[in-house]
Amino acid sequence: MEKGPFSVEWLAQSSRGAAQPAPAARRPRSPPGGAGSQESPADLGEHEAEAGGGAVPGRPRTKFSAAQLQELERSFREQRYIGASEKRRLAAALNLSQSQIKTWFQNRRMKFKRQTQDAR
Repeated sequence: MEKGPFSVEWLAQSSRGAAQPAPAARRPRSPPGGAGSQESPADLGEHEAEAGGGAVPGRPRTKFSAAQLQELERSFREQRYIGASEKRRLAAALNLSQSQIKTWFQNRRMKFKRQTQDAR
């Protein structure tokens, strides 16, 4: 009897390293530590478990200064969605990355949405 892929014999050999498993292109892949991670909270380090597991390891939370927050809030009051040029201007003026500016605006819009829904 021929040992075709995924037969009991083939699987037994592949688990011992004798045969190669199916090509990686056929299997769905998820980023390391992403939503598809199979780690339980017990498997995570103490720091990651406390942070909820979603934090990027080694990257502390950004603490914005009062001056940065004041300028970000002023810009948000003028326009809730930031354009590319305004994002570049704010990033340069506040010594932050464009990614940090974008994320701050996303978070601020969600906060605004929660506040307006709670007011109803």
